[in-house]
Amino acid sequence: MQLQTHFALFDEGSKKEIRRAILKGVAIPGYQVPFASREMPIARGWGTGGLQITLSIIGKQDVLKVIDQGSDESVNAVNIKKLVNKTTGVKTTIETSEATIIQSRHRIPEVPLTEEQIMVLQVPIPEPLRWVEPSEFKTKKLHAENDYSGAWLMLFEQIMKYGKTATDADHPVLVHDRYVMAPSPIPRFDNSKIHQSEALILFGAGREKKIYAIPPYTNVVSLAFEDYPFEVETFDGKQCRLCSATNVFLDELVNQETGSTEYQCNDTSYCLSMLNEDGITAEVEVAHAR
Repeated sequence: MQLQTHFALFDEGSKKEIRRAILKGVAIPGYQVPFASREMPIARGWGTGGLQITLSIIGKQDVLKVIDQGSDESVNAVNIKKLVNKTTGVKTTIETSEATIIQSRHRIPEVPLTEEQIMVLQVPIPEPLRWVEPSEFKTKKLHAENDYSGAWLMLFEQIMKYGKTATDADHPVLVHDRYVMAPSPIPRFDNSKIHQSEALILFGAGREKKIYAIPPYTNVVSLAFEDYPFEVETFDGKQCRLCSATNVFLDELVNQETGSTEYQCNDTSYCLSMLNEDGITAEVEVAHAR
């Protein structure tokens, strides 16, 4: 007996159920939609939520890009690409502008997204109030009552302790003037990229069984007090050691030979594209591997 194989791994019923959750998330920006998270051939916590979204929306004509903390060649990114490619046969790319679907863990590409693209973010903890309220029942009630005093209290306590908000990543945002949302562990630097984004942004948390979305051209505001405004990571006066890019998110590196601090583009494909424009390609892969 020959087993039936399905395009993009899932049967059509599973994909329809996930797509219904996506549509509800698009209709109610920032709202966490429960869904029946499927068993996946990768461990929960390694992007199963984002992968389920990708497998449910991808078509034969799509082009897929997968990144993990800015890298197209990390173990997580490479294995997700292989799984999607083997079950769909779709083309994969490292070029942001070529991709129609971009799945990412912890970063949004430096190249601005367009209306023809869908951004899928992997989410470990979708509930922005989880740090102040462990009960799922109570957090749902707080969302329904538009009571986000706990999120504001968390930021206030950080200011009292550190003199500033200390959320290096996953800084909570207010979506469409209604729901406070966890933007996934993207750096604060990337929060502005989801405000009025031309692309549809989808969030999937497989372990927590939640899907939510930010439709194109939606207002997304990072929570902040008037006297302590929201600030992003600053790289003023610094540039990438390889492509000399500025105004991008940079990784801080220590030169093992000199002991000096150097900086390098976190978005590896962006760095490579900048180098290609300048006709410089030698030793780039080795430099990024370091």
